[in-house]
Amino acid sequence: MGKFLLKLLLNGIIVVPLLLWFGTVSFWEAVLAATVLCVIAYFIGDKIILPATNNWVATIADFGLTYVYVWMVGSFLLWNISLGEAFWISLGVAAVELLFHTMIPENRKMRKAAS
Repeated sequence: MGKFLLKLLLNGIIVVPLLLWFGTVSFWEAVLAATVLCVIAYFIGDKIILPATNNWVATIADFGLTYVYVWMVGSFLLWNISLGEAFWISLGVAAVELLFHTMIPENRKMRKAAS
């Protein structure tokens, strides 16, 4: 549970302010969107993709997931988020995810065992 909360905090620090800055998003919409994105990314990226591949593949998957998610939710809720703005939000999340994946102790053990 601690890893998920850390991921939620780190992603929230990126996603919430950027959504507020780029779009016509309320604070609570941004928090809810960041939380749902984190849950999806945790289960898909950290529980499925990362153990099966490596940090870079999982980070690229998180970038793509964030990009599609922000674009779809933004379009549905009329946030006026452009594709370029979705790109910058996704790039910020990918940078945080790259660091997050290296911080998880079990991932470091898996990489050492594979070497």
